[in-house]
Amino acid sequence: MSSYRLPNLGLVSRDTPVSFTFDGKPMQGLQGDTLASALLANGRMLVGRSFKYHRPRGILTAGAAEPNALVTIGHGGRTEPNTRATMQELYEGLEAQSQNRWPSLDFDLGALNGILSPFLGAGFYYKTFMWPAPLWEKLYEPIIRKAAGLGKASYEADPDAYEKSWAHCDLLVIGAGPTGLAAALTAGRAGARVILLDEGSLPGGSLLFETAMIDGKAAAQFARDTSDELRSMPNVRFMMRTTAFGWYDGNVFGAVERVQKHVREPVPSLPVERLWRIATKKALLASGAEERPLVFGGNDRPGVMMASAMRAYLNRYGVAPGRATAIFTTNDSGYTLARDLEAAGVDVAAIVDSRPAAGVDYRGKARLIREAVVCGVTGRKAISAIEVHRGDRTESIAVDALAMAGGFDPIIHLACHRGGRPVWSAEKTAFLAPGSLNGLEVAGGAAATSGLAACLGEGIAQAQAALEGVGLRCPPMDLPKVEGDDAAYSSNPLWSIPGVKDKAFIDFQNDVHLKDIGLAVREGYGHVELAKRYTTTGMATDQGKLSNVNAIGLIAKARGVSPAEVGTTTFRPFYTPVSFGALTGAHAGHHFQPVRKSPLHDWAKKHGAVFVETGLWYRSAWFPKSGERSWRESVEREVLNVRKNAGLCDVSMLGKIELSGSDAAEFLNRVYCNAFLKLPVGKARYGLMLREDGFIYDDGTTSRLAENRFFMTTTTAYAAGVMNHLEFCAQVLWPELDVRLASVTDQWAQMAVAGPKARMILQKIVDDDISDAAFPFLAAKEVSLFGGALHGCLFRISFSGELAYEIAVPAGYGESVADALLDAGKDHGIMPYGVETLSVLRIEKGHVTHNEINGTVVPADLGFGKMVSATKLDFIGKAMLQREGLAASGRPQLVGVVPIDPKHSFRSGSHILAKGAEATLENDEGYVTSSAYSPHVGSTIALALVHNGQSRHGEEVLVWSGLHGESTPARLCHPVFFDPQNERLHV
Repeated sequence: MSSYRLPNLGLVSRDTPVSFTFDGKPMQGLQGDTLASALLANGRMLVGRSFKYHRPRGILTAGAAEPNALVTIGHGGRTEPNTRATMQELYEGLEAQSQNRWPSLDFDLGALNGILSPFLGAGFYYKTFMWPAPLWEKLYEPIIRKAAGLGKASYEADPDAYEKSWAHCDLLVIGAGPTGLAAALTAGRAGARVILLDEGSLPGGSLLFETAMIDGKAAAQFARDTSDELRSMPNVRFMMRTTAFGWYDGNVFGAVERVQKHVREPVPSLPVERLWRIATKKALLASGAEERPLVFGGNDRPGVMMASAMRAYLNRYGVAPGRATAIFTTNDSGYTLARDLEAAGVDVAAIVDSRPAAGVDYRGKARLIREAVVCGVTGRKAISAIEVHRGDRTESIAVDALAMAGGFDPIIHLACHRGGRPVWSAEKTAFLAPGSLNGLEVAGGAAATSGLAACLGEGIAQAQAALEGVGLRCPPMDLPKVEGDDAAYSSNPLWSIPGVKDKAFIDFQNDVHLKDIGLAVREGYGHVELAKRYTTTGMATDQGKLSNVNAIGLIAKARGVSPAEVGTTTFRPFYTPVSFGALTGAHAGHHFQPVRKSPLHDWAKKHGAVFVETGLWYRSAWFPKSGERSWRESVEREVLNVRKNAGLCDVSMLGKIELSGSDAAEFLNRVYCNAFLKLPVGKARYGLMLREDGFIYDDGTTSRLAENRFFMTTTTAYAAGVMNHLEFCAQVLWPELDVRLASVTDQWAQMAVAGPKARMILQKIVDDDISDAAFPFLAAKEVSLFGGALHGCLFRISFSGELAYEIAVPAGYGESVADALLDAGKDHGIMPYGVETLSVLRIEKGHVTHNEINGTVVPADLGFGKMVSATKLDFIGKAMLQREGLAASGRPQLVGVVPIDPKHSFRSGSHILAKGAEATLENDEGYVTSSAYSPHVGSTIALALVHNGQSRHGEEVLVWSGLHGESTPARLCHPVFFDPQNERLHV
């Protein structure tokens, strides 16, 4: 068996060996091992190199806080870099590679950085790479980019599947340690819907390495029995290998389940990871506490480990941390470890206690050294001795493993994800979760409760209180009897050790050491947020799990204040890394974006439509007929038919928003730059919506269907953005206004009926009078259809410049209404037409879209200057619209463009140059925003944004496209090419 494996200890299966490789070397572990425990069992202490200095690093923890043992797992598309060896379950054939070294882990040339370390202190990059400036792109940046990062991602496609799911419960319990198990059992027996999740592979948490007895059973057996009972309950969902990574509004928690990360060949029918969104009435955070490292010289060397991690490897995995061990402690937990090590037959050479007296009566064999500190270690790739300082004397003690027990920090990040700030407790010498959390309670180690009996009792009590809060009665629950419970672990913080010679590390993953913090404070970066960024402590995938509190304590010490005054950095998701695959879920490949189909999609498909992707929508582009050889022929036929007879176009994709409330008109008046307050009932109006900076954001029509009810349409691509903008205005800018918003895009099938025969066709299905006198241009109202069989909304608006209407009916009736319109118009020459035809029609009329509303134009640039109200007190964008530059001469303005020779054409995106000007950036005068061939004009026509364009009609220019090598002489003109007097609208 492996050299450090102990007989008759642990929860691993000794009858099931598991083969794996590390850096290509074959090794063997046992079923139930993690990669870290298997490496330790094989005597592999050196597992990686540090980020900046490439110092040798070993395994520091036994869980998700591991900063050192980051490895690359797998190969090909299943390559997964920066995997924590402490969290990776061992499986047959696992392939692991160490990272951040070259040419090998044992001989790494990057270790030369250690020689340069005096020049690589905190903020060195801000000072070093500023000069000479030309070297940034040629030398500095390439070197930095090559050095950045730890593991390397694969360029091969990931062959596995991912999934997203929702779950709902009465009580979510985060953490299946003693507190969480007690809480879940209490709630489960009460009949509540419970979800219990834990990031580990086995439930139990610290119970898996505890030696106490609970109700006469070993702690690990108690955990198994409790878990079995929970799994037998139909109202309890057990979710192991699941990490809660964020707490969001509505008491929704994000979690990632590692469904098949512990197997070599995933089952194709299952995802490898599943992202959960869990909505719960109440939640209990029982995430435990993280042991705090001690800051002394060489505390990062292989063989230095957290005391709680040593207990886990010893009691859960049956692995000795070394042959001869020392313990450096500031609290009583060090003595618990000594007891377990000695019981397993591992030599404990010394217990170095920084206190004058311990809270426990130690009767073991180890040499006890009080009021002393470890100030350094001997050895590079493994420790061989420790340096112990006491009073004015320093001595060396030969050991090959050293445990650090610096106290415990509650894992409270989730409790702070919604704006709460941690609170420093001088009594607990730790940061605690903020109080009055709505929907979330904290218990056990996460609440700085220590002692097994106390944690079990707190889990029961908190579960009972949570269920009572949601109206569920919880029967009494007996507190389990605990024998051999450890005393409460109180600790006096020991932020640093004086007289250290080697680097004393605070953040192991980012190579931030003691002097870096001091330098940051001296150079004016003593604020905790500034110190974080200046030194990089608490950044990257580690997120300060082990380093944050020590860094805060050292900043406080340097500034002469308490940790409470320094405070913490802002806690945000994700506390532990989440893969891109889990976040993406099923949205990969063809499913990268969801496909949206209009209620008329099948109708358009039935009539032979060719579809084009526009954002998430599939829109009918044109409807080819037999004998037509190109899309141009189809589009020209549709254009001519709309102008001559009538056409039917699906416009369901437009964003549709209903606004209601007594202040809805006032709200619209503030949102649009033109007036809406006095818009009559039964009328529609074209509106321009500006951004705060005065530029046009979106345009569309809004109709007043009743005194306090409006129907707004937006451009297809901006529908969600406009809705978010309106919600922000209603909730943040003007919460006093009585206005309610509802997105109704999917509620309505909407179609345009355009052309001189549109009224005759529509009148056959519309029961109301829609004559020009009864229903003039820009009229809007709810109408009865088919003799009262159906009701919808009718708007007399036109995007094509023809007599036109838009009719909206409930989405489920869209196809039948469209068929009825085609049937009603078959004697009038009606034809379906697509978005390509619509584009030609709108360019002929000079109508703008977001091709022209490009984020850099104001109303006057498009000829809409008169739409901006001069009488309204305020509207969004009014103040910034007054800026001098937005009214200055030379601004790009909307014009039309036609080729001088009708046989020539040009493309959208082409640049406008003065006649005879050279094609240079300085001579660029604008560009073509939209272009199409017009069968009415008989040539290509275009809209363009050109400097001072409105005063340059008739001027000859050159339309130039360097990309296509095209130059076309052209003339600027009025942007309306067809029916400039709008006579066809009012018939």
